[in-house]
Amino acid sequence: MLKAVIFDVDGTLVDSVDLHAQAWVDAFKEIGHDIEFAAVRGQIGKGGDQLMPVFLSKEELERKGASLSKRRGDILKQRYLSRIKPFPDVRALFERIRADGTRIVLASSAKADELEAYKRVANIDGLSDAQTSSDDAEESKPEPDVFEAAMSKLGDVRP
Repeated sequence: MLKAVIFDVDGTLVDSVDLHAQAWVDAFKEIGHDIEFAAVRGQIGKGGDQLMPVFLSKEELERKGASLSKRRGDILKQRYLSRIKPFPDVRALFERIRADGTRIVLASSAKADELEAYKRVANIDGLSDAQTSSDDAEESKPEPDVFEAAMSKLGDVRP
């Protein structure tokens, strides 16, 4: 019997990938980097700590990385969050999984406040047993830290 499932959120439960890419494009432009959408879009799925070094020199990353990452988050919330939509039937899927007695953990490289917003967008507040965000991971995706943190919240459940 299936005991638990772990879901990523961005691009899995909510249709946010292109909007994340656009927020990065906008943030890079503000610091003088005109980076094509397609180039940034190809890096989405990674956390900012993995994405920024693709486009910034080590020196720029040290000087501007933290503020750029924060600015990207602000842009996402101010300009694009209202445009993020859930994929169809996410709530119904979660209700079915829960009805079967299976535990649900969300594992996202988003910041905790962004994850809360995505849960509201997907209408799944209260339907997960636990969640992990970038705050729970030393390194972001593609490293497995956020999923390892999710597994630790499941206790006795093993892959």
